[in-house]
Amino acid sequence: MQSSTKRRSPLRRALEAAAAPCWQRRPAIEFPAPRLPRRATEDSMLTQPATRILLATLLLALVLPAGTRADEPNPQVKVTTNLGEFVIEVRQDRAPLSAANFLRYAREGFYSGTLIHRVVANFVIQGGGHDATTYALKTPHENVANESGDGLQNKRGTVGLARGEAPHSGNAQFYVNLVDNPDLDPVPTRWGYAVFGRILQGMDVLERIGEVATGSFGPFKADAPLKPIVIEKMEILAPGATAAAPLVTPVTPPRQDTILSPK
Repeated sequence: MQSSTKRRSPLRRALEAAAAPCWQRRPAIEFPAPRLPRRATEDSMLTQPATRILLATLLLALVLPAGTRADEPNPQVKVTTNLGEFVIEVRQDRAPLSAANFLRYAREGFYSGTLIHRVVANFVIQGGGHDATTYALKTPHENVANESGDGLQNKRGTVGLARGEAPHSGNAQFYVNLVDNPDLDPVPTRWGYAVFGRILQGMDVLERIGEVATGSFGPFKADAPLKPIVIEKMEILAPGATAAAPLVTPVTPPRQDTILSPK
């Protein structure tokens, strides 16, 4: 018994399909929509403004101490040395990682009994890493990510995180700029040195330290004070405890041969 519907040959079906209107035709193969690799999708999320803001907020929440708000006044640290005292405003509002790192060492008493082991006139003083008795390098915590792009410049009276040649090698040691040092700021082709504080009081003490006699001393081959300068202690003060003193830029005295003799 034959079916009432005649079977069409493959050739006839192909001819009928070719003669059908274009909107009735169906492609022989349907390709799925292209999909980005998972890694590319994740990276693209980082370019969204909302995601960047969320990540920055989470980072600050992890870095700032408990009970601290980003809009609170910055903490201050009084540094007592055998040549005098100075006060640092710690800029946790601009350099949260470096600020939290410095405050951690200060709270732990790490800096007590360490040396200011490097003094370069008209440049910087550096310390906070070597034991004042043995001159040995103390064991620091983990390194800190470089925050030299925080917008704070290496101006006279600012405090920064010392590091080696590797950009993210800073940990405990810090430096104070005795003059403006723009060469320490970042440029598009290289990392800079991260500033995380400024001197509020005692710049005159630092100026005196910057004038001490230096040379080879103990394990230090150069630029070491010939009479040890010791950080005796650091104290974290209440925010706003010390008012900022104006940083008066010293006037370089004229050369002797330019001074007119009285007539």
